[in-house]
Amino acid sequence: GDGGFCVVPGSHKSNVKMPKGMVDGLTHREFIRQPVTQAGDVLLFSEGTVHGALAWKGETQRRVCLYRFAPATCAYGRSYFGNEQGDGSSEGGGGGSATAWPATFYDDLDDAGKAVLEPPYANRLDRPNIEGGSVIMTTRSETKKAFDKEVFGTKYF
Repeated sequence: GDGGFCVVPGSHKSNVKMPKGMVDGLTHREFIRQPVTQAGDVLLFSEGTVHGALAWKGETQRRVCLYRFAPATCAYGRSYFGNEQGDGSSEGGGGGSATAWPATFYDDLDDAGKAVLEPPYANRLDRPNIEGGSVIMTTRSETKKAFDKEVFGTKYF
């Protein structure tokens, strides 16, 4: 293929440490597979599966959309917020969004594109939502935000 996603089939069931050299594809290439996919295909796999990306050799830009599924109470954390200052500000891009993406990632994106790059969240967090082609900001009450700021020192705990 042109590179991109690769996987070691069955590795999610393994109870053995990955051999040296496999992590960068220098050895054990016979166990590394690259699924054949077409534009628009969806690939589902367990995060416990050894996976990675081969060097991209395609003539077109490679784009990936990563979705993780977990209960809303487990699907976010402060580690996603980069340099958050407790008020949603960050050195990352996204127009004040508390993300860890470099600002250059946002250069050519409209508001909907920026919303897609938001970190995982629970419904109590401020969040841009794409509805009918428009981006609508949902937010918690100022009282709840003030409580979190006072008790936890940040608007997100």
